[in-house]
Amino acid sequence: MVLELLIPMLMSTIVDGGLYRESTFMLQGLFSPELIANRNCFVLTVGAIMVGVACLSMAMGVLAARCSAIATQGFARNMRSTLLGKIESFSFSNIDHISTPQLITRATTDINTLRDTMRQSLVTLYRAPVMVILATVMSFIVSPGLAPLLLICIPLLVVLMVILLKVGQPRFKRMLKMMDGMNQAVRENLVASRVVKAFVRGGYESKRFDKTTDDLRQAQLGAGRLFTLSGPITMGIMWTCSVLILFFGGREIIFRTTGLLTGQLVSLVNYAGMAVNSLSMISWLVMSLSRACLLYTSPSPRDCS
Repeated sequence: MVLELLIPMLMSTIVDGGLYRESTFMLQGLFSPELIANRNCFVLTVGAIMVGVACLSMAMGVLAARCSAIATQGFARNMRSTLLGKIESFSFSNIDHISTPQLITRATTDINTLRDTMRQSLVTLYRAPVMVILATVMSFIVSPGLAPLLLICIPLLVVLMVILLKVGQPRFKRMLKMMDGMNQAVRENLVASRVVKAFVRGGYESKRFDKTTDDLRQAQLGAGRLFTLSGPITMGIMWTCSVLILFFGGREIIFRTTGLLTGQLVSLVNYAGMAVNSLSMISWLVMSLSRACLLYTSPSPRDCS
């Protein structure tokens, strides 16, 4: 995370100190005057530092992804074992209340959803909010006059996440209900296949199964459209923020109304993209959390007799 925040600062150093040869620029105190005076050597040195920082950041990302994958697979294994023990503790009243297709869905689809949500949470839940805060702070350090534009886009994305959560949760609940219906239809046809053939009900069962699959398809399309809609909206807000920063920042650089430099404007755009991208990752995580609904039923007291 810190390495990612360092890359825009190094980019600003190359642009202002190496290309435009400004008298003052970011991270100037970290380099000797002799190195700054040699333009080509300075650009190559800062570029090599950027490559090293990027490689180290990539290695840390790969390590984090590996650790999160191991943790989430163990989490799913433990969840399946716990679910099996929970099912075995059900009384007859619980068994009458919960159908077998529902239990199949909970043991397969829901646990896979929880596993994916857990993986995204380990990678995103703690990282994205901190990245939003740090990128916003860095934006105010670089340009206090243009950073408030970022504060306008952040509440818009927060409102978007709330709307997605309110609209998405009922759709995913309906999708899970349709999936239970399809599992029930498959189970009934497998268990009673001889009865279906004996009474020549194959055509009826085929039409019934087609209806359940069509209902599931419609429910999945409704939930999928919501997922695909969140991406363009988030990107639209992000690029609108970037265009506004470039427009007003370009005017400040051209007319010299403030001390904003070209490299600082480039780093500001990068920090704004980091903040908005982190918020978009949080919105995807919110959508995944809306899907992570696992049925919980307490076992009824058993008769001692």
